[in-house]
Amino acid sequence: MDDPRRPAYAHLPPSELANRAARAVALLADCRLCPRDCGVDRLADRWSACKTGRHAVVSSCFPHFGEEDCLRGRYGSGTIFFVHCNLRCVFCQNYDISQGQRPASTRGISPSRLAALMLELQARGCHNINFVTPEHVVPQILEALVPAVEGGLRLPLVYNTSAYDSLESLELMDGVFDIYMPDFKLWSDERSREWLKASDYPATARTAICAMHDQVGPLDIDEAGLARRGLLVRHLMMPGCFEETASILRWLAEELGPGTYVNLMDQYLPAGKVDGRHYPELKRLVPVAEYAKAVRLAEDIGLRLDRRAA
Repeated sequence: MDDPRRPAYAHLPPSELANRAARAVALLADCRLCPRDCGVDRLADRWSACKTGRHAVVSSCFPHFGEEDCLRGRYGSGTIFFVHCNLRCVFCQNYDISQGQRPASTRGISPSRLAALMLELQARGCHNINFVTPEHVVPQILEALVPAVEGGLRLPLVYNTSAYDSLESLELMDGVFDIYMPDFKLWSDERSREWLKASDYPATARTAICAMHDQVGPLDIDEAGLARRGLLVRHLMMPGCFEETASILRWLAEELGPGTYVNLMDQYLPAGKVDGRHYPELKRLVPVAEYAKAVRLAEDIGLRLDRRAA
């Protein structure tokens, strides 16, 4: 009998992952793999909103012990951080990586090297491979998974995303990724336009998160306390935005079910472009009482909170 604990991609027919990767890479020729719909030929190493051409650029790769307990376990979550992003969050805590870097072209990493990084993380004992800011490099990830799996990769895959994803990209990952970890940032179009530079973010995130949930279902945590499959939603509370948080939490409970696993985060710090002159409304912390109120709301409507928020 097939072992359900094997990662999703291990259940695919032998040729399916390679076919999926080839289809994804071909789409780079007229890139509409994220909601920006730029239409540039990234196969020719051109770029637009994501500033990334033919190959992905990796910022860092290491066992991460700062993720949720169900991801980091004892030996860490094997994180691969990609450079650049398809959003322009003014408060980004990784601004230098996501927006401050020069456009990526020949500095990109080859599929074989990206595969080697996955295998190195596995050899170090990591419990999963965690792709951070992957929205703009889905084809490159799928392309690298082929040699990684051939080389013995056997860990669950985590798609750690802003949720500004296209349905086309998500379809390519169906049956490949085990854990989706979207960050549902903001509820209102107006604030998304001002702070994320994407007024369509809320609607896009809702559609993408529903699609992710349809693929993998609620988060399943094994007897060792490790996530094996499912959806884990993150939400970083923003100062003065309790109603945004409340709307997101209520939507998750109503649309996906009260057992949805949520990490409600209170660690917002002014960063990125936020300073005394620019975005002064964001140059403060989230009040402790406001965070506690959000936790109570989440518990009242039946969401399954990450224990650090409970």
